[in-house]
This record gives sequence, C-alpha cells and structure tokens, in this order.
Amino acid sequence: MKPPDSPIKRQEQEPASEEVVEVATGIYRLQLPISMPGLGHVNCYALEDQKGFSLIDPGLPGPASWSALIHRLDQLETSVKHVHTIVVTHSHPDHFGGVHQLRDISNSVLITHADFRSIFGNDEPTDVADLTEEPLEDADSSLTEADLSAFRNSMRRATPWGSLREPPSIEVMRSWSQGSLGIRAFQVPLPDRTLKDTQEITIGNRTWLAIHTPGHTHDHLCLYEPIDKIFLSGDHVLPTITPHIGGVSILEDPLATFIDSLDRMEEFVDVSLVLPAHGHPFADLANRAADIRRHHRERLESIHKAGAELGRATVETYMKYLFRERSWGYMAASETYAHLEHLRLQGKAERTEESGSSTYLVD
Repeated sequence: MKPPDSPIKRQEQEPASEEVVEVATGIYRLQLPISMPGLGHVNCYALEDQKGFSLIDPGLPGPASWSALIHRLDQLETSVKHVHTIVVTHSHPDHFGGVHQLRDISNSVLITHADFRSIFGNDEPTDVADLTEEPLEDADSSLTEADLSAFRNSMRRATPWGSLREPPSIEVMRSWSQGSLGIRAFQVPLPDRTLKDTQEITIGNRTWLAIHTPGHTHDHLCLYEPIDKIFLSGDHVLPTITPHIGGVSILEDPLATFIDSLDRMEEFVDVSLVLPAHGHPFADLANRAADIRRHHRERLESIHKAGAELGRATVETYMKYLFRERSWGYMAASETYAHLEHLRLQGKAERTEESGSSTYLVD
C-alpha cells in the first residue's frame, strides 16, 4: 500500500526569495536558488564583523547561484571581496559549491568539520580524480561537451543493493561547470581549518561551539552560540521535511548514527532561534528533532508491515511501498536501504545476495 499524495508544500521547497533578512543582530539570511529533489533554495547566512563577512553554506556552483549571491551581498552594501571566512556545514554540493568562486576573488578561509570529504554527495572518501580514467590536465578550464559527457559517465556507480546510481543530468552538470569553474564545480574544496566536536570558533563577533551531528552525512557540522542561544542547524534538523538519510555512507549504520545525533538535540532545549539550511527559522529545536525521530520510527514500522505483505523483496520493491511514485529513484532507494540495513544490523531483517542484487526478509 503506497502512501497517499499530499498537497502540502513544504517550506524547503519554496523558491529562493530575493529579500535579505536580518534574522538576529549581525546575522543575515541570503536565500540562493537551487533545483534539487524537494528543495527550492539554500539559506546562506552572512555574519558581519569589523573585517567584513563570514558566509555559512554559499550554495551551488555555477552562474545562477553566483549571480544571486552577488545581488544579495549588494543589498548589504558589500561584495564578495569583503568575505573573509566561509563555513560549510557538510559535503553536499548545494552547501560547498560556491566555495571555489568565492576563493578565486576573496581568498577567504574555508572552515569545515574535521571529517569533511566527499564527491558529489557520496560519503565515500574519494577524490574527484579517481572518477576519471584520465583526469583533465587543466582543472580550471571550461569542459568541452565531450569532456563533460565522459566525466558524467564516469560518475555512474553501482549501489550496494545492486542497481546503478545515475549522475545529474548533462544540463545540470553543464550549468554548474560554466565559465572558469570547469571540473572544479564537482570537486570538494580542501578546508583551511577544521573543527572537532565542542571546539570554539569566533565568527561574526560571536563565539560558537562546533557540534558534530553525523547521519545526514558523516561530516555534518552545526554551530551553537550560547549567549543568544542561536543554533545553525545545516541539514541536520529542518523545519518541515526530514533530512535525507542515505545508505551509501562510510557510516556503518547511518540511521542509528542520525538518531543518536537527534537525541543530542535534547542538550539544547534552551535554544531560542534555529537557523536551518533550508526553510525558515524556528524556535523549538528539541521538539522538532523528536518529530524527526518519530518519523523514522514510523518508517521502520511501515517496513515491518511491508515485510509481512511482501516476504523477501528487493530494495526497490520496499521503496515503492514506502514512497510516493513521484519520489521513486536513487534517493528514495538509498534511504530505504539505510532503513533495511538498520533492521539487519539489529537482527530484525535478513539480507540475501542473488545475481548481484540484494533482497531482504524482514521479521
């Protein structure tokens, strides 16, 4: 039985607003456009100090996001040249994609969690050069159509459950790599400074605590400012959707790790303002984290019910039981796989390999 279609439009799906909003003293929200499954914008936060600005999550690579960022900074009567620090919450392209362009102009310092590394949203610690048989000699130049097509083909990878992961469309890859970016559009930048859990960092005239919250990715970083009780949550806790928990990860059990990170939000019951990477600011961090935990408990219960009906079945079969048809694809399959593997590791599901494909029997 498939879940019914829902007419509700989530905050995170809203297109990027051109309005720059001061969400707290010296902290401005700059929404940048993205077009990704379930998302219409990413919140880039600009934190002002005497030297200029620090940016949190500067959006996708390519001219659309870059043009929007320049326009938003212009509203603050500043420019890219006055950006001295960049913080990236995690290794997904809608968060790190603008770093190369910023560094080209501003020589800004990049700060991430100590585990930051990835390639195009894949949590495997793989360098971009490993994806091509013959890496392009000039990484700063534009890609030809033949180069781009060959690079895209090299990004196809087998999934752990036996299907094939499709890369982004050639149109998306072309738009990201326009101008001088070339292959750098798909390279995860090297940080200048990294943070570990509970380390302090001063940005925007505030002292923040680094909070490592793995699950959505292995390297996810949140920031907490204890004086005004502000929490930059990245993709860890979002206001109206549940963050994607993919099964392709260097984490043994991404779902269990994510739940542990959600449990930790109970330490921050005094937070007065949550600034997420998508959607609008909100206040009750601990209760929203509890809502997301409940969602995953319900999904696990749905898998148990599906198992009683389906018997031994593939990841894709379980996916079609859990998700609406419009969501079917790699991300839904990956999240289904994460839940099935969580049950297997708990001894509540049995996995069998047959002809390169995984099937699961859920107790």
